[in-house]
Amino acid sequence: MAGQQLGVVAAGHPRSAQAGADVLRAGGNAVDAALGAILTSCVCEPMLTGLGAGGYMLVTHPSQPPVLLDFFVEAPGRGADPSARAELIPVDVSFGDAIQVFNIGAASVGTYGVAAGICEASRRFGRMRLTELAAPAAQLARTGVELNAQQAYVVQILDGVATATPEAAALFAPEGRLLGEGDPVRQPELADAIERLAAEGSEPFYRGEVAAAIAAWVTDRGGMLTRADLAAYQVIERDPIHVGYRGHEVLTNPPPSAGGILIARALQLLSASPAQPSVQRLVAVMERVQGERTADFLEGLGDPGFAARFLGSTTHIAVLDAEGWACSVTCSNGSCSGVIVPGTGLHLNNMMGEQDLNPLGFHRYPPGRRMPSMMAPTTVLREGAPRLVLGSAGSNRIRSAILQTIVRVIDDGLPVPDAVEAPRAHFEDGVVYVEPGMETGELEQAGATLARFRALNLFFGGVQAVERDPSGRLRGAGDPRRGGAAVVVET
Repeated sequence: MAGQQLGVVAAGHPRSAQAGADVLRAGGNAVDAALGAILTSCVCEPMLTGLGAGGYMLVTHPSQPPVLLDFFVEAPGRGADPSARAELIPVDVSFGDAIQVFNIGAASVGTYGVAAGICEASRRFGRMRLTELAAPAAQLARTGVELNAQQAYVVQILDGVATATPEAAALFAPEGRLLGEGDPVRQPELADAIERLAAEGSEPFYRGEVAAAIAAWVTDRGGMLTRADLAAYQVIERDPIHVGYRGHEVLTNPPPSAGGILIARALQLLSASPAQPSVQRLVAVMERVQGERTADFLEGLGDPGFAARFLGSTTHIAVLDAEGWACSVTCSNGSCSGVIVPGTGLHLNNMMGEQDLNPLGFHRYPPGRRMPSMMAPTTVLREGAPRLVLGSAGSNRIRSAILQTIVRVIDDGLPVPDAVEAPRAHFEDGVVYVEPGMETGELEQAGATLARFRALNLFFGGVQAVERDPSGRLRGAGDPRRGGAAVVVET
């Protein structure tokens, strides 16, 4: 006979999911569990996230209004001389059946937010002390974590980033050999940083000696991140977007992020027909929404009233607990900048060099402007209570991954593990990318240009999702494309 369920955690790495589960078992709530998982993900997914990254957290509970904490990356440059800016360094990244260009180096570094976001979320919603949540992650960073197959693949495809600087190479390619599956990654300086964050809060990372060291290191190498940028950084509370879908209420990330509003728009378009969406219909909606991401759309994201008018390398963590708390949090370092600042433990983001975040050209955002990310932590409510909590990694594919997972659960009635593992499609620049198992007959008859992948691939995102099924039981799913895992915690 099954015991009482305390909660469920899904994350991008088995150790991250287990860390969150351990927190639930120790009496923490969903936000505590998410924070424990975030800190562990910094250790276990070092090319995808970290304290030098940015993110968003959506927190819901039936008894209070939902809250979106925005701690994403800002454009830097306060007091900096743009003429001294170094060039971005392009790196080709092959996903096997598709190639994408990422830009790295000091000029790609934006003002990070994860350190501030962790402390703010703990202060606002946490039940356990941050020092308790951080201790397992710090110990893991000090002793080392063996790369699993998925994380080894990430290091392999990002080898140009992993070896871009002596500091990155010392971590990911010691003795001149790129780390592979089974090799340990030891990060003693990250362990110190995690412990310091937990004990002293975010102050050292934004106005203290850590901030000073990071700003000096980056600007000396032609980056725009200054001490003034770090000192001015704040976590912003936002009201999430609300959109109805098939008798449910979907909450997701509002502007100035771009991903949430595009997901909401796609759901709005699908709702116009009561029929179960076909692959052709899904792709048609993806194409239309992609077409609406114009220059005017991107400029409008800075307007507080824009959402109402419009609607008329990353990792995600999703948690549900028995008390009704739901936490959906996505953090990203982009593809990393290759800039690891000695003595701080921080591998900094490359958001200023991410094409998906800078579609109108690089270095066009003024200092202090939040970048228009595709990241979209999302919660689907049924009668006011969380039914499905999810989000995804995957750059520009985030919105299509989340959209298809919602459709698989709500329209197709699939349990969340099957919905996450189902094959996906993604439309971009006139091409429909498809995974094996996706029915493409209608697309072929319509003359669509198809790019077929030979296997499930992290190109299509990394959805981590948890749900309360119609019977009231909790379930979760970690995306196999990125080595995700889910743990249900029972007494």
